[in-house]
Amino acid sequence: MLSPEKQQLLTQVARGTPMGELLRRYWFPVAAVCELAERPIKAVQLLGERLVVFRDASGRLGLLEERCPHRGTSLAYGLVDHEGLRCAYHGWKFDGGGNCLELPAEPAEAKLKSRIQARSYPVQELGGLVWGYLGPEPAPLLPRFDLFVWNNCLRDIGQALVPCHWLQIMENSVDPYHLEALHGRHLSAVRLAQGTSKPTHYTRRHEKIGFDLFPYGIVKRRVLEGNTEEDDDWKIGHPLVFPCMLRVGAGGQHRMQIRVPVDDTHTWHLWYACYRPPTRDRFVAQTEIPLYDVPWRDAAGRHIVDFVDGQDIMACVTQGAVADRTRETLASSDEGIVLLRRLLFDQIERVRRGEDPIGVVRCASQNEQIELPQETNKYGRGGKFLAESLAMGHARYSPLKDQILELLEVPDGKSG
Repeated sequence: MLSPEKQQLLTQVARGTPMGELLRRYWFPVAAVCELAERPIKAVQLLGERLVVFRDASGRLGLLEERCPHRGTSLAYGLVDHEGLRCAYHGWKFDGGGNCLELPAEPAEAKLKSRIQARSYPVQELGGLVWGYLGPEPAPLLPRFDLFVWNNCLRDIGQALVPCHWLQIMENSVDPYHLEALHGRHLSAVRLAQGTSKPTHYTRRHEKIGFDLFPYGIVKRRVLEGNTEEDDDWKIGHPLVFPCMLRVGAGGQHRMQIRVPVDDTHTWHLWYACYRPPTRDRFVAQTEIPLYDVPWRDAAGRHIVDFVDGQDIMACVTQGAVADRTRETLASSDEGIVLLRRLLFDQIERVRRGEDPIGVVRCASQNEQIELPQETNKYGRGGKFLAESLAMGHARYSPLKDQILELLEVPDGKSG
C-alpha cells in the first residue's frame, strides 16, 4: 500500500502539482481529425484545464484556453474564419497563437489589441488525431510511433469517457494475471450464460511474467502454459508507452490504447486501431479515420462485461473515481504495478531537477518513424484467433467491422 502522501502525489494532475508537471512534458490527443471536419470547434478538457481546439477556414489548427480574455465567455461557441476564432459574445478574434486580431467595439487607433493575448498551446495533427502540448517551452517533438505513420492501413478510433483516474487504467495494463481470470474464466462464464461463443485464447495459465524498461516505457513479457521463453510473448513482448499508452495486437491488427487524463476523476479512453493487409500488393483506400463510441454501460446502468474492454472498464471504475491505494494489498503477482509506480516517482524527480523524463523526443532524425517492440501472432493470420479477438474486443462496435474482417481475411467474414 501507499502512504497518503504518495497517494496524493500520484493522483493530482493540476498545473503546479508534481504529477501534473510530469504529465505536461508529453503530448496528448485532444480531438479526432474527423470531429473538426464536422464542426471546426471543440471544447476539450485536458489535465484539468478547459480548452478549445479549432481549425480555421485556412486549415490551421489552434488550441486556446476556453475562456475569452475579455469577459470569460466560452470560445467554444465562437465562429471561425480564414484568420482565426471569433468570440460569440463581443467578437474579439484570435489566431491559433493566441494573438488578438480584432476588437470590433474599440477605436481603430486603440493600443489595447497589442496587449491582449489568449493563452495558447502547441497543437499538431498526426495519424487522424489532433494532439496538444501543455508544458513548458521548448516543446518536445510529437513522437511518430509506428501505428500513427504506417501507410497502406485501415484505421478506426473507439472512444469512451471513463469516470475514473487515468492511472487505474494504466495499472491494469501492467497486471498480466487478470487476462486469465477476468478475460478467461469470467468472460467465459458471462458468455456461457448469454449462450454466445466463449474465448479460447485468453484462458491459458501464466507460468512467468517479466517487465523491462526501454527508452519509451516498459516492455511486458509473459510465458503462457505450453510456451517457453523462446516464444515472442517473452523474447519480444509488448510495450507500455509512458505515461499513458499501451501497444497491443497481432496478426495484422495493431492497437494503441491511449488513456488521456481529463482531470483527477475522468479519463478519455481511445482505442486507436490499425489494420494491415496480409499481402503487400493489396492497397487500402481510406479518406477519413472514423471515431465511434464504445458503450460500457447498459440501459439499466450496469457495466457491460461480455467483451474484454468492457470488463477492463468495470475493473477500473469500480475501484472508485480515485482508487485508494492506502488500503490495497499488493501481492507478488503485482510486480508490474510496483514497477510502474516506481517509474512515475523517478520521472517526477527528473522533472524537479529540470531534466526531460523518459520517452521525450527531441531529435528529429530519431523521430521519422519510431518502431515499437511487439510480439508477432503465433496463431497465424485469419481464422479463429482473429475472429475471436474482434468479437470480444471494442471492434465489435466499429463502423468498419465488416471491412476489417474482409481485409484480414477472416473466413466467411464472421466474427463470432
